[in-house]
Amino acid sequence: MDVSDKSVLVLGLGMSGRSAANFCAARGAKVTAADEAPASDLSELDSLASGIAVSVGCEWPDPADFDLVVPSPGIAASRYEGRAKHVAGDIELAGAFLQIPIVAVTGTNGKSTTVSLVEVMLQHAGLRAKAAGNLGTPALTLVGAPLDVAVLEVSSFQLEATRDFAPRVAAVLNISPDHLDRHGSFEAYRDAKAAIFANQRPDDVAVLNADDAECRDLAASCAARVIFTSRRGPTEDGAFLDSGAIVVRHGAETQRLSLDGLQLAGVHNLENVLAAVAIVDSLGVDPTAAIGALRDFPGLPHRCEVIATVSDVRFINDSKATNPGAAQSSIEGFDEPVVWLAGGRGKGLAFDRLADVAATRVKAAVLYGESAPQLEDALAGRVPVDRAKDLGAAVTAAWQRAEPGDVVLLAPACASFDQFKSFTDRGDHFRAAVQDLDSNRASHSSTHHRES
Repeated sequence: MDVSDKSVLVLGLGMSGRSAANFCAARGAKVTAADEAPASDLSELDSLASGIAVSVGCEWPDPADFDLVVPSPGIAASRYEGRAKHVAGDIELAGAFLQIPIVAVTGTNGKSTTVSLVEVMLQHAGLRAKAAGNLGTPALTLVGAPLDVAVLEVSSFQLEATRDFAPRVAAVLNISPDHLDRHGSFEAYRDAKAAIFANQRPDDVAVLNADDAECRDLAASCAARVIFTSRRGPTEDGAFLDSGAIVVRHGAETQRLSLDGLQLAGVHNLENVLAAVAIVDSLGVDPTAAIGALRDFPGLPHRCEVIATVSDVRFINDSKATNPGAAQSSIEGFDEPVVWLAGGRGKGLAFDRLADVAATRVKAAVLYGESAPQLEDALAGRVPVDRAKDLGAAVTAAWQRAEPGDVVLLAPACASFDQFKSFTDRGDHFRAAVQDLDSNRASHSSTHHRES
């Protein structure tokens, strides 16, 4: 893809938009960077290269007037399709300019953890690997870097703006309803995820979760070699869980990898580990040379993060569980009795299936935020429910419900934007509330079980 002397319109000036604008300008493009928000609401505009025309706080220019439109992930396709001559998001640009193998990972849940696992496992095996994309570091920063492998987390929003993107290894971890306000239907959301495989060739690799029916069904349309992962049973070609160890199998050839020392909590993290092992193996890296990285990997913040143990009650921060499917996986990941904290701004998704799981695994739920009434209706008669005015009060109520050996789990099943700036802000507030409990545990420990 040659952008030199092309007129380029970058839509949205968040982190990926600024990265794309600078990337195209550095390659000789005539760049206009636009955002409808006022400058006062935008950060780091001074990081844009000189020569970039900046349009903020007003309606953006007509996409039809440019050779190329580069939309940020938050910009829906309906805002530019039908007007733009050519569209390429930052993932499409990265795919065109990176001269090294690309691993691309998508899915409703677990993307960030999986790409981070792949990154550290490849590094442990001696390769120069870097994770980027949707998890925070713009994908285009990897172009020209001294690397052997690029590991990209890609969202359905980013995949909407791809046309020729063809990763060497592509993985879909799971698919459950999410972002339907953007995609319009579950089918459109699923198809956006499946676009990760659209341009792969037979010598590429597609990694799919055999335990997820929507993932499994994608195999039929993959041109690449398909390998499966499973925590429930053997696979002929791929990686599966067996008696607490991972087995990597290719026909009659097998390797057994110990999970001793694994720090990650939750069954869904075992699925992430399986996917990471399968990806590393598919790149031709001996997984026995990479598996040692798992012992030193503590997990990512706000993703089944162990915050503290107070009077033998474990507090787990899974603020990133922003949809019912993620919350379900989180709850299913614990054998201990769970006191569940949930609520926030709903995404128009049903809570019925989540409530079915909660009825078998949750001893009590503490609900807060805009979606508390809908969650309470779904749990009615099945799980004891307390209501709290905010997350801090919910932590206190959960502490009063909990007994030694229990898990207090924040897995909200909702977005955070009713009370917080982001899921990270919500997780930080949860951590602070738990730390307040911990600092006062002497006084609490003498009373809280009687109060419950």
